[in-house]
Amino acid sequence: MNIFKLKDSPKLDRIKLIALDLDGTALTRNGLTRRTRETLEEVIGKGINVVIATGRPYSALPEDVKKIKGLEYVIISNGAHIVRPVTGEFLYSNYADKDAILRIRSMLMEKDFPVEVFTEGRAYVDRELYEDVKKNGSSYLSAKYILRTREPVDRIYDFWMKHADSIENVNIQFEYQEDKAEMKAFLEKEKGITLTSSTRHNLEVGGATTSKASALEEICRMKGITMENVMAFGDSPNDAAMIRAAGIGVAMGNSTADILEVADIEAPSNEEEGVAYTIRMLLLGDKDPLQISTCQKNICSI
Repeated sequence: MNIFKLKDSPKLDRIKLIALDLDGTALTRNGLTRRTRETLEEVIGKGINVVIATGRPYSALPEDVKKIKGLEYVIISNGAHIVRPVTGEFLYSNYADKDAILRIRSMLMEKDFPVEVFTEGRAYVDRELYEDVKKNGSSYLSAKYILRTREPVDRIYDFWMKHADSIENVNIQFEYQEDKAEMKAFLEKEKGITLTSSTRHNLEVGGATTSKASALEEICRMKGITMENVMAFGDSPNDAAMIRAAGIGVAMGNSTADILEVADIEAPSNEEEGVAYTIRMLLLGDKDPLQISTCQKNICSI
């Protein structure tokens, strides 16, 4: 049984590139599954490009993602860079405006929110925060993820100033939603930045023209195709631009409401291997690839 929800009949024969968010999309809570990896390698073998488009910095990419056979490009830090996997070579960069990023730095120095600074493919946090999370954990931050993917530095705001010319992304974390809403309203008035989010507890600040969509457009230019040839998968606000711009936008069943609204297709959730299911069903021609036989989470059959 298909368990897609389609807005229109998708034009599948035009798809030449698949763009995939990672967290909440291509990855389950246990990472990249064997079935998803094999599906991606199979579709690459049939001549369709696969591009990873993530908010993560290069240093936080899972090794098994880098090793997907035939994977040429990874978009990192919400579109700040296009990178060759494995080698880490930067092919394209789109940094945040220095003046805007320093204005935001000055404002945040008066607050007490945890901040992470992304530069040159790595993510940095203040050493005091790192050690506190290591010792005490957190009710709203992922301690394991921070310890695995963030590098501690002394005095994060001094570090921010030192690297102001090459800031990819600033990740601001909030324990309380009212603080996030207040900061969001303030930052939306700031010129020269892009404001987005990938989790319930964060806001992410990038350059004025930095987005997964902009980086995908650059890859399309290099490949001699257009965004009409792209099928893009995502689940969170930082995926919205590429899902809207793609020829076919796919929202995972676990997506936020705004992503479900802009997508052409609603697929099974990431935990149900919705990326593999969608690709096998629509692009590889499998009738029931994952043996999912019932509708789940209000995803309607057709």
